[in-house]
Amino acid sequence: MASLTARLSRPAGAVASWRQNPLLVTSSALLAVAVVFAAWAGWSWLSAPRAAADAVVRDQALREGEQAVLNFNTLGYRTVTQGVKLWEQSSTGTLHSEIAAGQSSFEQQIEQAKSTTTARILDGALTALNTRAGTASIIVALQITVTPAHGAAVTKQSREEGVLTRTPSGWKLSSLAQVPVGAASSTGSTG
Repeated sequence: MASLTARLSRPAGAVASWRQNPLLVTSSALLAVAVVFAAWAGWSWLSAPRAAADAVVRDQALREGEQAVLNFNTLGYRTVTQGVKLWEQSSTGTLHSEIAAGQSSFEQQIEQAKSTTTARILDGALTALNTRAGTASIIVALQITVTPAHGAAVTKQSREEGVLTRTPSGWKLSSLAQVPVGAASSTGSTG
């Protein structure tokens, strides 16, 4: 028991050595500050938003948005019911409601026109992305080919812009409109 007490008791000179050696006190204080700083820096780094995660969301929104725009520009009179259902699957919000409300009218117009429309994406980009709100804006350049039942096919290029909304089943169009050809240059100077 006495040897245990001797080991646990500090020598009288131990307290004096801390007061007499300022280098030891300073280095201990600096070590403590360094440990606290390292902990704070590590926590800050781990809790910072990741650009890589945003890039994945951006790429997914662009990919699904381009596919939705492509779906809205591809429709054949022989498969009009499936095409309009694809429009419904590619849309949400007001756009989805408009398609559901006008489904029989759309089908009738396409069947009467007896044409098939196919599209190919030339280029696309997100012009805005809000990951927290789950919204994005997209612009897509398309090559659209309309083939009537009788006659020659007509090919044209078109630009369309839309608003995407993230849903539980992915990014869907909540609005889609054609961009007028001169719209991009209308804000520039004239001379």
